[in-house]
Amino acid sequence: MSSTTNGLNIGQAATASGLPAKTIRYYEDIGLIAPQRDSNGYRSFSEAEIHRLAFLNRARGLGFSIEDCRALVSLYDDASRASEDVKRLAAEHLDRIDARIAELQEMRATVAGLVESCAGDGRPDCPILDDLAAGPLCRHAPRRRN
Repeated sequence: MSSTTNGLNIGQAATASGLPAKTIRYYEDIGLIAPQRDSNGYRSFSEAEIHRLAFLNRARGLGFSIEDCRALVSLYDDASRASEDVKRLAAEHLDRIDARIAELQEMRATVAGLVESCAGDGRPDCPILDDLAAGPLCRHAPRRRN
């Protein structure tokens, strides 16, 4: 890609923001960013757009969803925002993180119990495989009614 006269091209924007060019294109497709276009049609990223991309990179790195990022960018752009709105959004995200941690801890305890129950010797019987074979196909599978 050639350099742009008004700003950085997508490769330079990717390097400056730490995001892959594919992600930048995706963010443009879903309306999170709106870079200018040069006369030759190339995207041209201003310093403010690079900052926005870095902001999105950090927010996504912290696990915020695309919709959370959309809300965060909107709040960031709003000089009259109330910090309580930002805190509420972050607190809701923290609650989701805590729920996921609890789910992973439960999963870990189950797998650790299975590993502990298996002799791990040359015999074919294995409590791990028995447990996996006895359980539902997935935890979201519909229950059968008799």
